[in-house]
Amino acid sequence: MLWVQSAYTGDLFMTAARTATIDRKTAETDISLTLNLDGTGTAEIATGVGFFDHMLTLFAKHGLFDLTVRADGDTHVDDHHTVEDVGICLGQALRQAVGDKQGITRYGSMTLPMEETLVTSAVDLSGRFWFVDAYEFPTEKIGQFDTQLVEVFWQAMAANALMNLHLLLHHGRNSHHIAEGFFKATARALRVAITVDPRQQGVPSSKGTL
Repeated sequence: MLWVQSAYTGDLFMTAARTATIDRKTAETDISLTLNLDGTGTAEIATGVGFFDHMLTLFAKHGLFDLTVRADGDTHVDDHHTVEDVGICLGQALRQAVGDKQGITRYGSMTLPMEETLVTSAVDLSGRFWFVDAYEFPTEKIGQFDTQLVEVFWQAMAANALMNLHLLLHHGRNSHHIAEGFFKATARALRVAITVDPRQQGVPSSKGTL
């Protein structure tokens, strides 16, 4: 159990620790990932893909998640398997850590500016998967990173978290800014969605389950 401060009232209340550790090993990747939803934004990331490490660090910082990722992948082929499998692990960790969803806000959204770029990320921790990516990158690469892998990552994460995730680019010209905007905005949207509201009795659904 730990003490959590309500984002709405400022009151302190106790809740179960919301953490998860995922280990996944295949012929293509070997990944160990630990997620604490009620952290301080501490990140220890080593995937072998520099730009991706940067994005995951931003994700942890803006979500106030403590996130540790160690990945050994076949990056001599390309970065696809590593990025996708980390997305799978992070989605599984989110699903486990959020638990039975008693008292959570469930929905979150953030419209976020990043220099000339404006993006929106909207999430629903519904227990059902849907992913919409309404954007195009102006370049195929960000340094050595393939911009198609942004979609690969978020689709894998949303599918394994069993959440709705909508990513919308309003405008933007710089591929780095667009990608960074989506990682920051989704982190902040999830930060709202996982918040425990002491006024919420049970799960936030008329069905009684999520």
